[in-house]
Amino acid sequence: MHKRLIIILALITYSWIAQAQEINSPNRNLTLKFELQGNGVPTYQLTYKKKAVIKPSKLGIQTKDVPSFLDGFTVIKSEKATADESWNPVLGEQKTIRNNYNELLVTLSQAAQKGRFLRIRFRLFDDGLGFRYEFPEQENLNYFIIKEEKTQFALAGDHKAFWLPGDFDTQEYSTVTSKLSEVRGKMKAAVTPNASQTTFSPTGLQTPLMMKSADGLYINIHEAALVDYSTMSLNLDDKNLVLESYLTPDAIGDKGYLQAPSKSPWRTIVVSDKATDILASKLILNLNEPTKYKDVSWIKPIKYVGVWWEMITGKSTWAYTDEKIQFGVTDFSKTKPNGKHAANTAHVKEYIDFAAKNGLDAVLVEGWNEGWEDWFGNTKDYVFDFVTPYPDFDVKELHRYAADKGIKMIMHHETSGSVRNYERHLDTAYKFMVNNGYNAVKSGYVGNIIPRGEHHYGQWLINHYLYTITKAADYKIMVNAHEAVRPTGLNRTYPNLLANEAARGTEYEAFGGNNADHTTILPFTRLMGGPMDYTPGIFQTKVSAYNPQNTSFVHSTLTHQLALYVTMYSPLQMAADLPETYNKFMDAFQFIKDVAVDWDETKILEAEPGDYITIARKAKNKNEWYIGAITDENPRVATITFGYLPKGKSYTATVYADGKNASYDKNPQSYAIRKIKVNSKTVLKQQMAAGGGVAVSIKEEPAK
Repeated sequence: MHKRLIIILALITYSWIAQAQEINSPNRNLTLKFELQGNGVPTYQLTYKKKAVIKPSKLGIQTKDVPSFLDGFTVIKSEKATADESWNPVLGEQKTIRNNYNELLVTLSQAAQKGRFLRIRFRLFDDGLGFRYEFPEQENLNYFIIKEEKTQFALAGDHKAFWLPGDFDTQEYSTVTSKLSEVRGKMKAAVTPNASQTTFSPTGLQTPLMMKSADGLYINIHEAALVDYSTMSLNLDDKNLVLESYLTPDAIGDKGYLQAPSKSPWRTIVVSDKATDILASKLILNLNEPTKYKDVSWIKPIKYVGVWWEMITGKSTWAYTDEKIQFGVTDFSKTKPNGKHAANTAHVKEYIDFAAKNGLDAVLVEGWNEGWEDWFGNTKDYVFDFVTPYPDFDVKELHRYAADKGIKMIMHHETSGSVRNYERHLDTAYKFMVNNGYNAVKSGYVGNIIPRGEHHYGQWLINHYLYTITKAADYKIMVNAHEAVRPTGLNRTYPNLLANEAARGTEYEAFGGNNADHTTILPFTRLMGGPMDYTPGIFQTKVSAYNPQNTSFVHSTLTHQLALYVTMYSPLQMAADLPETYNKFMDAFQFIKDVAVDWDETKILEAEPGDYITIARKAKNKNEWYIGAITDENPRVATITFGYLPKGKSYTATVYADGKNASYDKNPQSYAIRKIKVNSKTVLKQQMAAGGGVAVSIKEEPAK
């Protein structure tokens, strides 16, 4: 790893230190100002090119059992530093990431609390700000309980916002686009049903929160390095346009248990006057620690198919029988099969054959293990043991069959929200995976959490999710967690965390549909913190083709689905449709076969949240580029440039485009494929249909 690090330190320890402290970003576009206001209240403000991003805003932690960290402070030390280094992610959107920032570390003392002190560390990058609270080891502070974090983000206007209802248990809502002042009036309609949900305020919002000001600033608020702390939501004071942190409570209402020395996650503000800069930002990753693992050779990107979509649509079932059963008591060999159980040996072999024939890496199988009849909608501790297959699923035979064809198997662990039960079985389950050739797991946390009263995003669950990831690393297992907390860049530190769900994924296309603008928003919101297992690649967009009782349809064209493999970054990408459907569209499926899932370079060519995105990426260690462009419900022209190609060289581009009469709602399967010659000077103006897109693969022409 190449690294260049420069440290410039300025230290002032006089008790009469000036209260106001300032730093600029390396390019001097951003300015951070910290100062103590009346009664020693810490505040900060942020400007971009002299425009207010965050007006003077209060900082502090309200505690339950010791005096709070809110006021009565004096500054006793101020330290400034500059860092400039480069690092290489194990998997990522680019081979090398630059980490360049100016830092201000302020040490505050509370005289009334016997000199107890707190540090606030600010890091200012060219693309935004990160800051956190630090509680050093000290004589007058040991254990303490957080009642609430009181971090404010005082906004400079009534911004256009792309928001989700604040909730302690789910992010699986449709994004609402409105002014902040309109949140209260739109909240009731925004809160749609979910298997587990706990909203907390008529103006509560989730992060990442994407906003656009009237004067053209793009602002994104989130957090980084969420470890041993509760997830942060935001509560909006819609009269004064001030957002304030709102932490997820535990079963008795406490919001965090800390012991000095400790620290909070980073609070992040990514800002630019260009939407493309928001998508290109690596600020959140840079605020996370380097990988904890010495050996990362076993961590690989995955392109896979799976026994999944047919159950989501209702064509097949996870459950083996329709009879009433009790897990651990019922003998499944004596029950009557329902005839629709998809995870059977013969059927899974068909998926393995398809993966092997088409150069894919792996096959996911859901519904393979006993217990699916006995859990959904029930609050039950012990439902799955994660090692007992149904009678029609031969684990050892499928291991042999897949291995012979060079295909890996992905295990599925649905915890049913029973976290205690999952931890009870975790070592045994991971050993079972290793013994049967599984090197990746998709975990699920559907339903209310057990222990009762805990939330998906509380400190207790945050610690659980990290425990499963680090325990998986002991067995060289990669993790794809669904219904878990939204990511905060921890895939840098723990790169076996390949992806998360933590948003409305493709499955909702079978539950009534996602809005046509959904995937033009997610990269600006959910994906800011890390890759998503969105499960694209649905070619049969009418769900009734698989289940006549389901009238839902996918709100995109077929070529939009192809483009998602580029616009929705993940080192874990599923070809989510059924093999028999792909076999009818093999010319279009060629793009899925070809497209990379790990990258050397990424260029954000054009973007506007909620409207359109065009991205070009260079495949890892290959002279191949792939482009994806998507639009919302409005037809538009994508402007695709090729200036990133080496000058003087000619390439063949295969263009997968919407047909002339295509649209997501009336003619989604209309597409056209053509080959064109391109070089660094080429500009391609490509029409996209409503809900449509374009996908391009670029390969160098062979030397003559």
